[in-house]
Amino acid sequence: MMPIIFLIFGIILGMGIGKSLKSGLSVGVGFVGLSVITQLLTDNIGPAVNAMVKIYKLHLHTLDIGWPAASTVAFGTQVGAIIIPLGLIVNVIMLLTRTTKTLNIDLWNYWHFAFIGSIVSIATKSFGWGAFAAIVTYIVTLIGADRSQKAVEKFYGKDLTGISLPQAFCVTYIPFAIAINWIIEHIPGLNKIDLDADKMKKRFGILGDPIFLGVIIGMIIGFLAHYTVAKTLQLSIILAAVMVLIPRITALFIEGLKPISERSQKLIAKHLPGRSFNIGMSPALVIGHPVTLVCSLLLIPTILFLSVIIPGNKFLPLASLSGLIYIFPLVLPYTKGNVVRTFLVGLISMIVGVLSATALAGIFTTAVKLVQASLIPAATTSVASVDFAASPLAWLVYELTTNLNLIGPSIIGVMVIALMIFNRRQIIKEEKLAKAAELAQIQTKEIPHDSFPTNV
Repeated sequence: MMPIIFLIFGIILGMGIGKSLKSGLSVGVGFVGLSVITQLLTDNIGPAVNAMVKIYKLHLHTLDIGWPAASTVAFGTQVGAIIIPLGLIVNVIMLLTRTTKTLNIDLWNYWHFAFIGSIVSIATKSFGWGAFAAIVTYIVTLIGADRSQKAVEKFYGKDLTGISLPQAFCVTYIPFAIAINWIIEHIPGLNKIDLDADKMKKRFGILGDPIFLGVIIGMIIGFLAHYTVAKTLQLSIILAAVMVLIPRITALFIEGLKPISERSQKLIAKHLPGRSFNIGMSPALVIGHPVTLVCSLLLIPTILFLSVIIPGNKFLPLASLSGLIYIFPLVLPYTKGNVVRTFLVGLISMIVGVLSATALAGIFTTAVKLVQASLIPAATTSVASVDFAASPLAWLVYELTTNLNLIGPSIIGVMVIALMIFNRRQIIKEEKLAKAAELAQIQTKEIPHDSFPTNV
C-alpha cells in the first residue's frame, strides 16, 4: 500500500507521475529490504535466545508470541476493521483545529491503535468504548509526534525536516527518556559519561565501528548460548551485517520521502503562509542509527535474564526481542545518542514493559482465542507480546477505560483534552515565531547595504 499511497500523494502535490512513482517505490523497496534484514536477525537471534532459556532454565508463565499475533488481534475485530478511516477522520479534525500538525500516513502502524481498541472492546463488550480507547491512543500519539519533531529533526538531520514519527510504541518512551535523562544529569560521575557513536569510534578505534560492535555482541550472545566457535563466529558476522545493512536500507526511506516532504513544505509556505505541517512516517526511517542497534542487541540478553527476577513479572520476552529496536527511535533525540543513557532508558522501559505485558496477558489471551485461537501454542495458557502489550501507554489506556466505571474514562478524557489544548498553544506559538523570523529575514534583505554608515 505504501507505494500506492505515495504515488497518489505525490500526484496531488503536483510532483508528476514519474517522481511520485519513484518515491513510492523507494519506500516500498525500503520496507522489503528492512523486512529481509529483520527476518535475518530474528532467525539467528531466536535460536540463541531459546538456547539461553534452556541452559539457564528461564521459564515463566506467559509466553511471548510476537507482534504478528498482536496485529492479527488488532485488525481482527470491529474496531480494527474501521481504524484506518476512523484515524484519518480524527487526524483531519485535529489538523483543522490546530491540535496537531502531523498528517499521519503511516497506515500500517495504525494497528497499535486498533490493538488497544480491540482489547478494550472485548473486555467491555462495547464497540463504543473500544473506539474511544483507540481514539485516545491516536490523539496522544499525534501529540507526542508533534512535540518530539524538532528534537527528531535536530538529532537525525535535515533530511527529516517536516517529518514526525507517530508510532504509538515509540511515543510511549518519550517520557521515560526525558525523566531518566534528567535523573542521570543529577548523578555525579554518571552525568560525565559522554559516549555517542562518533566518540565510540574515536575512543575505541576500530572496535567502536558498528561492524566490529556487531561482531563483539555476537560473540557475547554466542558465549551465553554455549555456541560452538563456528556458530559463534557465524552469529557474529550476521550481527555485523545487520549493523551495516540496516542503516543503508533505511536510506531508501529518506530517498523516497525527501521529494514529497520538500514539495509539501513549499506548497504549505505558498498557500498557507504561517502554517506548517509534518508528514507522519514509520520509525523505520531512523532505526538504522548505530546507537539504536547497539543498545537493542545488548538489551536482548539483559532483559531476558532480568525478566526471571523482576518481582511480579510472569512474561518472558522471546519472539518479540528483535522488535526492541523500536524502543529507541524517539529516545535518542533526548539522550543525544549517548550510549549509556540510551541503554539505561531502554532497560528501565523494558522492566516496566514486561510488567505491563504481564498485566495485559489475561485480556491478550482472551482476545487471541476469540480472533484466531491457532496462534496460541499447545499447552500454553497465557500469552502476550512486547509490541504493543509491553507499552505502558497501552496498559494505562486499558486500565482507565475498563475500570472505575466512568471515573477512569473521565480522567483519561480530561487528560487528553488538556494535552490537545497544550499542543494547540504550542503550535500557534511556534507558527508565530516562525512567521516573525521570516518577516525579519525579508526586512533584512530589503535594506540596502550602503544605507549603513561605513564608519560604524
